[in-house]
Amino acid sequence: MSGIHYPESADLRRLLRFSAEDGLIWLGEHRMVLLHTAALSELRKELIGSVGTEQARRILTRMGFASGMRDAELARKTRGTCDLADAFVVGPQLHMLEGCVKVAPVKLEIDAESGGFYGEFLWEHSWEAEVHVQAYGEVEHPVCWMMIGYASGYTSAFMGRFILYRETECAATGIDHCRIVGKPAEDWPDAHELTPYFEADSIVGRLLELREEVEAMRRSIACPRKVPNLIGSSSGFRHAYDLVMRAAATSVSVLLLGETGVGKERFARALHQMSPRKEAPFVAVNCAALPDELIESELFGVERGAFTGAHASRAGKFERADGGTLFLDEVGELPLSAQAKLLRVLQEGEIERLGDERTRKVNVRLVAATNVDLQQAVAAGRFRRDLFYRLNVYPVTIPPLRERVSDIPPLVEAMIERFCSLHGKRVAGITDKAMHALKCHSWPGNVRELENVLERGVILAPQNGLIEVEQLFIGAAPQFGLQAGVSESGKLEESLPGNGHDLPGAVLDAGIALEDFEQTLLQRAVERAGGNLSAAARLLGMTRPQLNYRLKKQSAQAPE
Repeated sequence: MSGIHYPESADLRRLLRFSAEDGLIWLGEHRMVLLHTAALSELRKELIGSVGTEQARRILTRMGFASGMRDAELARKTRGTCDLADAFVVGPQLHMLEGCVKVAPVKLEIDAESGGFYGEFLWEHSWEAEVHVQAYGEVEHPVCWMMIGYASGYTSAFMGRFILYRETECAATGIDHCRIVGKPAEDWPDAHELTPYFEADSIVGRLLELREEVEAMRRSIACPRKVPNLIGSSSGFRHAYDLVMRAAATSVSVLLLGETGVGKERFARALHQMSPRKEAPFVAVNCAALPDELIESELFGVERGAFTGAHASRAGKFERADGGTLFLDEVGELPLSAQAKLLRVLQEGEIERLGDERTRKVNVRLVAATNVDLQQAVAAGRFRRDLFYRLNVYPVTIPPLRERVSDIPPLVEAMIERFCSLHGKRVAGITDKAMHALKCHSWPGNVRELENVLERGVILAPQNGLIEVEQLFIGAAPQFGLQAGVSESGKLEESLPGNGHDLPGAVLDAGIALEDFEQTLLQRAVERAGGNLSAAARLLGMTRPQLNYRLKKQSAQAPE
């Protein structure tokens, strides 16, 4: 189809949000930055001077490709139900909105069923051509490398196959515009000459691999992790891990302290795996989940006939963990009678089953955990003082997640990978805005809450798509700054030009009924869109079905 006219871009402009007080700019769910073209020009010159023209072209092309793929996600979300051409031109419209170039469609042919594509566009005011000419003068070859990468990345993601663009004319050669043509890579006879610019170069790849190896070495020195379930590099995490690692080679009893959900059992398992006892059992017991009358029999075992219902002798958790590690979670919930027996085990290394008169020697490393203040429990008479001193020989405090925000990205990456495998689903990752929300959340449930949130996000996210804020925090999204435009609180005043027109106040002062105001607003949007309901819906920030419903509702309420 030729002679394409862009639909209204209000739906795209509405995606752009400025939050100056937070130092953030959002385009939909993706974080953006405003950069001077002079700064980008310096980057180009630095790359060309340091790695050469070919390497610089490859790096910038790949940067643009990644940017285009992100904008294709916005296209699917913003106009996924629209006409195919209207949905596709989100890319050119965003490229203009982002200040890169003016895009004029010349020809666009899309066949969604066969995957056929042909696109031809004219570019005016290309920032890349301008800065290149300023730095090097007019040249004989195309120079809009990042923008070609953007067009290829956007169209490839939109079509679900590799669409290769080439710049057939460039303003850097002395003409007043650029011209680009895009079609499937296999339709270009010289595609083999162009595709390397979209691939990782061997030299750059080796440099990146070397950098990753150096970073891995640094991380291993700072926090040598032998247990993959423990993830983190923050100072608080590294301190707790270092204490656990130092205790691993000994038989000292360890007391893990921290809020609910910080991962105390994971630390206990890590301690066991790093110890000489790793081939022996690791037994975990949640003391708070056991009734008081059963705790002693569960921990120390029971002989047949010790009480009604004890039809057979049974070993307790201590005997089952012999030679290994016993993890007592919520140890502060133990009744005083069980505390006395626990103290004896720690001091004498022997247990006595309920209903039995002989003692049994056990060789167990005890790891206890609690989220309550044991000193306060001692003062209140709920916890034995001598047991507290015995457990408190080697305390390790695990920081809450809100104090180790830098650990959230690697935790998120690992959890998403695990839940994708668990649920048989592929997810591309998480949006910038969603990651920002995760970092700003207070996490009262700590790592366990993060796991639950991300599992929900993986389930709700589209196949091969990105996890967004709404899919993580259902009905309770964290507050992390209002943006200019229609605010998070929905205050219309913040979206008005100059923020000085009190439209809601004017409506109230005029005594206009809400239904009348809504009817007028809907009609005005339809008129401005020339009767195109899809375009009118975008102007109003709603879907076409929502607009249809409201128009039909008004028609039904209209007087005969």
